[in-house]
Amino acid sequence: MNPQNKTALRNTLRDLFARQKLASLATSNGKQPYTSLVAFVATDNLRTILFATEKNSTKYSNIMANRKVSMLIDDRTNRVTDFHKGMAVTVIGQAQKLKADQRTRYLKLYLKKHPYLQEFAKSPSCSLLRINVETYRIVTRFQQVTEMHVKR
Repeated sequence: MNPQNKTALRNTLRDLFARQKLASLATSNGKQPYTSLVAFVATDNLRTILFATEKNSTKYSNIMANRKVSMLIDDRTNRVTDFHKGMAVTVIGQAQKLKADQRTRYLKLYLKKHPYLQEFAKSPSCSLLRINVETYRIVTRFQQVTEMHVKR
């Protein structure tokens, strides 16, 4: 992908991620896949996606057993036009708990997008997790697939 196209794609992803509040997170304990809705935020460099979850949740225990995750973020409207104009982005990466020194900075970013989740996100029973993004798989026009690999 040439640099100009990559810049345009990054801007498209930033715009989609800013507009969408929820994503579908897929985790697995090694035996069975599990999906759930999560409120998310992406860092500006697109290397990291953050979400919060209760420590006693299935997604949290799955991540502790298997860090590999995927997340689907899309702009569907549930209309026929989605087949021609819709976009879906699959995020592929590895999730991890934040280190104590990272939590304050990332929590601020998370709560800037989701201020109504402050009580939940600051609860001792909640964990803020990050996905270290490896690949974005972008599908547009129902069948046009583009991959963007994230360099660390």
